[in-house]
Amino acid sequence: MSGAERVRVARAYTSARRHPWVLGKLGDWTLPFGPYTPAQLVVLGGGAFALIKTFDWWSWAGPVPIALWLGAVWAVRGAQIAGQNPFTAVLGVGSLLLRHPAGRIGGRVARDRQPSCLRARFVITPALVTGPAGAGTVAVVEVPAGGRAAAGSGLARLLADGAGRAA
Repeated sequence: MSGAERVRVARAYTSARRHPWVLGKLGDWTLPFGPYTPAQLVVLGGGAFALIKTFDWWSWAGPVPIALWLGAVWAVRGAQIAGQNPFTAVLGVGSLLLRHPAGRIGGRVARDRQPSCLRARFVITPALVTGPAGAGTVAVVEVPAGGRAAAGSGLARLLADGAGRAA
């Protein structure tokens, strides 16, 4: 294969490979026992602060609290909550607690509308029935003396009329 016929190779790296989310690594140099994840750094810093402020309480125990602290830093190296790192999980819980209980529609808080009275009228008019000559005639529906129409639904009456015409 000559220089003019070189095979072109294209590589695409994910953002995680281009910018790994670990701290304490610059080029080939790393912090001692590092690199550290952000969760490890929070436990490291928070634990150091707590141990310094409470020295009078735990000083009688010797190096045990310090060993537990370093063990906690090591234990959170791959910590995940529901498949997410702890910071995004805490951020999600925080946003859930701060969210309006009614939710959002189109970016705005969803609120119930003010109740209002429905004011409507309706008029029942007799239907026009076309006769064989195409002249419009008015159909008159008689209502029994009780004020109610015959029993059964309109569909039942239509089916009964259709069965009577077919016979």
